[in-house]
Parts: sequence; C-alpha cells; structure tokens
Amino acid sequence: MASIEDKNPDLRVYIGSTVLFMYLVISTIIIAPLVLLCIGSSFSLRYQVAIFWIKCLFFVLRITCNLTYEVKGLENLPKQNGYIVLSKHQSAWETIALRLFLPPQTTLLKKSLLQIPIWGWALSTLKPIAIDRKNQRQALKMLMKQGVQRLNEGMLVVIFPEGTRVAPGEKKKFNAGGAMLAHKTGAPVIPVAHNSGHYWPRYSFLKFPGKIQVRIGPAIKTIGKSAKEINAEAQAWIENAMTEFE
Repeated sequence: MASIEDKNPDLRVYIGSTVLFMYLVISTIIIAPLVLLCIGSSFSLRYQVAIFWIKCLFFVLRITCNLTYEVKGLENLPKQNGYIVLSKHQSAWETIALRLFLPPQTTLLKKSLLQIPIWGWALSTLKPIAIDRKNQRQALKMLMKQGVQRLNEGMLVVIFPEGTRVAPGEKKKFNAGGAMLAHKTGAPVIPVAHNSGHYWPRYSFLKFPGKIQVRIGPAIKTIGKSAKEINAEAQAWIENAMTEFE
C-alpha cells in the first residue's frame, strides 16, 4: 500500500475535503445543541442523536471523498456488553467510526476537549472518561473508577493505548491503563486494528478515496493474567493484524 507521502492529491480530493469540512462545521453547530437539549432525558436518547449525526457524517464522507470502510471480525464480539476495546490509533476517523459498529461505549479522552464550547459540552453528556494527561496518577485513578462504573452499566470502554495518533508504519509502546482496568475487573479485551491513517491522515485537512479496513480480534481472556501480559497480548495481535494492510 502506498504511503501517505506517495499520495498526490488531485482537485477532487481538495474539493471533497473542503465540502466535508464545511459539513462538519455546520452539522456540529446543529447537532450539539440538540444533544444538550436532551440532557434532561435518557442517556439512550442522547446517544442515538449522536449516532444519527455520525451516520450522516459517514454518508457525506462517502459522497464527498469516496471514502468507505469494511469491518471483519464482528463475530468475535462478546454476546454481553461490558468489555474493553483496545484500538489502534492513526487518525480522528476511529474516534468517530467505532460508535457505528460497536455497542454503546465510553471513550477515554483528554479533559480539555470537554471545554470546547457547545461541542465539548455536548460530548460531556455522553459519559466519556475525561482525564488530565498532565497528572498521570490522577488520570489512572479516574480511569479505574469510572471505567468500572461504565463496565457495570454494560457499556464498552474504548481506549487507544498508544495515547496519541501514530502514523502508518510507525509503532508506539502501549500505555498500561486499559490493561490495568481489564486486570482489575476481569473484563475481556477486544483488540482492533485498522489502516485509517492511509486515507484520513493524522493532523491533515485532506481525506483520500479508498476503503478503510478494520479487523476485530478474538476476545482476550484477562482473568488470572497480569496487566503486562494482557497489554502484550493485545499489542501483539494488533501489530500482527496491521501487517495485512501493508
């Protein structure tokens, strides 16, 4: 697969990416207040409003940028919710897309995102686990506390263990927070690999045409395993799966 550096964007890429950006801005201005207006109603309703926005976004993404996705391995998802997803992190794509094909979830994210007017306020109503990365000890404590609560509520806890977006072809050591939560709760871990960075590059305005490939791995049993063992098993599966996209 060609690297991002080898891609030569044509006029269609620039036009499609611009139209998509305009749609993102306008739709967010409309949907975020709607989510806030639902604050007195059920979490399920707020979540469904957010999902509706995501479905519309991916429809527009397909039309404007000719970018789609394919998921394999859905049969590996546990029948019951309340598990942890450790996902590869290459772009902003997966932070949105995972909500389309995985059950209701909470995501570990930077606390500063919730301070963004309107959009961040709406995001805060969707039960995220918001942490201050500058305070590692407090962040881990928050993850353990709220992670257990969300798992007990039957939600998925989605974590990007690399901690930041990593360019295709590069590797970064997994942070242990997700594995520690799994060790504490005994919740199974689902590893997820994908190649979103080839089409929705990190920190890039441009979105390239193609089909993002997503692979969902078999559940990793965590009972009786150390956090180090869990992390190593998840990282090994993801890195091996990533070779399918290269």
